Amino acid sequence: MDYRDRVFIAVAEHLSFSKAAEHLNISQPAVTKHIKELESRYDIGLFERTGNKVYLTRAGKKVYNAFKQIAAQYRELDFEMSQLHDSVSGEFIIGASSTISQYVIPKTIASFHKRYPKIQIHLINGNSFEMEQLLLNNQVDIALVENNSSQAGISYKRFMDDELIVVTGANSVYAKRKTISKDDLLHFPLVLREQGSGTLDVIKKAFTQQGIAFDSLNTLIHLGSTESIKNFLQDFDGLAIISEKAALSELYMKSLVKLKVTDFSIPRTFRAAFKQGHKSRLVELFETFLFSYNF
Repeated sequence: MDYRDRVFIAVAEHLSFSKAAEHLNISQPAVTKHIKELESRYDIGLFERTGNKVYLTRAGKKVYNAFKQIAAQYRELDFEMSQLHDSVSGEFIIGASSTISQYVIPKTIASFHKRYPKIQIHLINGNSFEMEQLLLNNQVDIALVENNSSQAGISYKRFMDDELIVVTGANSVYAKRKTISKDDLLHFPLVLREQGSGTLDVIKKAFTQQGIAFDSLNTLIHLGSTESIKNFLQDFDGLAIISEKAALSELYMKSLVKLKVTDFSIPRTFRAAFKQGHKSRLVELFETFLFSYNF
């Protein structure tokens, strides 16, 4: 792939000439020169500059999508060529939701790397909606998400089960209750994940199915990660609803207490998401490994 094309991708993804230069370890004037040469090649502006901010033009978006597809084809070619030498190598990018990236997938990636040490894996994390957008924009090759909703242009496959549980801090006034009712959930203070979170999406649907209006919950605050919620609970007289897999260490150490809710549970599945259409051989290799992995 032409180096100027790689420079363009870096600017498009950072939306900054200076950050792209830092990422590529070249000077900012060099970045500017490469972009001007590319704009001259197509005889059209690819970026719109407003003050210190940079935006892709309509033409820039078309070029970006095309270059990402070309980059994926190069990665697939590298993989196929390596197979001819009986030495599997290549590179791909995983986008994973926060819970999966922190508590589920690292061991899988480590095991995959042990088996295929010449394959480079890049892991990007965020909430499920963000990962789906990166997938649609060709910025990741596969997305691992924890939401229940689906987006057009994406196909989904379940790879493991999870459960959302109600927890409270060990020093909370609710820690000795052990069991609570669904009505208690309406009144006790709650801390939940942020909008766009797959966990929050599942929680909303679970309450709707139980005939409970989500807006009627006593939610005091939304936080951007499960880790921040667990830390918040250490000095909060209230509850949280988080992944059981994310709370295993704290439950074992007894810094968090799991509360059973009578006649109420929130099971969910973790899914692998793929952009509909062509799937690279390298992604298929990881997909096969993921679905045979013993979690």
